[in-house]
Amino acid sequence: MMYWLLIAILAYLLFGLGSLGDKLVLAGKPKPKSYTFYVGVFGLLIVLIVPFIKFGLPNAPGLTFAILDAFVRVLGIYTMFVAIEKFDVSRVIATIGATQPIFIFILTCLFWGPQHMSTMDILAFVLLFVGSVIISIEKSLAITEDYIKITVFSSLMFSLDYVFAKLVFLNQPFTQGIVWVGIFFFLFVSVFLISKNSRKEIFSKRMVSNKKTQIFFLGAQVFGGVANFLQGLAISLAPVAFLAIINSLRGIQYAFLFIITALTSALFPKFLKEELSKKIIIQKTFSIVLIAVGLAILVM
Repeated sequence: MMYWLLIAILAYLLFGLGSLGDKLVLAGKPKPKSYTFYVGVFGLLIVLIVPFIKFGLPNAPGLTFAILDAFVRVLGIYTMFVAIEKFDVSRVIATIGATQPIFIFILTCLFWGPQHMSTMDILAFVLLFVGSVIISIEKSLAITEDYIKITVFSSLMFSLDYVFAKLVFLNQPFTQGIVWVGIFFFLFVSVFLISKNSRKEIFSKRMVSNKKTQIFFLGAQVFGGVANFLQGLAISLAPVAFLAIINSLRGIQYAFLFIITALTSALFPKFLKEELSKKIIIQKTFSIVLIAVGLAILVM
């Protein structure tokens, strides 16, 4: 039984709920340093599990990979928000989502050598990958040199995040490893506080405006935090060969977000109004079918 698969699916469902919360309360272009800093602050809440686990100083490889994992994660998140600030969010997410599984596949081969996968596993990966790419694209891509550089770099950092996370969990217990990564992530984003301009960007403006939206915002962060925990658990349990497949499962997040957004828009248009053309519905439905078939093949 591939428990990592069930855990990864649940993680992406929760990522979808977190994305919906962000969609409801966060408007306009993000401030990269501010957003990255608050991701680190909320991520530090993982230390709350310390009293309930066996926690201590990891061995040298475990500590090294935890530092590297936190570092590339900060770079990935920060550059992603920089790209979103400059370009359309749907284009940025589509490009990162399209290139990341390819990077992860290449990196796993570089770190661990060629990995064995059955023909059916490869077919499932292709269907999940194609479905994830199609469902994430909302507009035609406007390709520029600056766009390619920043989105590809962000994608590479997120891909290294997967690889270093796996190495963290191979060298120490999962719960201890994820706490250390959270601690170092917070320490790295705290560097933003050194600059006066950065402090002004982080603290001068409230993220949300009233109590109702604050609740949605906090709820989104809780869902995102639990989802990150479960994604890490899936990475720790899955064989190295399946790291790229875990990433390709992100299409489930987009599919779930599309379905719940469409239902909310139809039933509660005052709460959330989403324009859904016939073309978009066909595109998303086709993508969901590909993802469903890929999952079916994977569990056979």
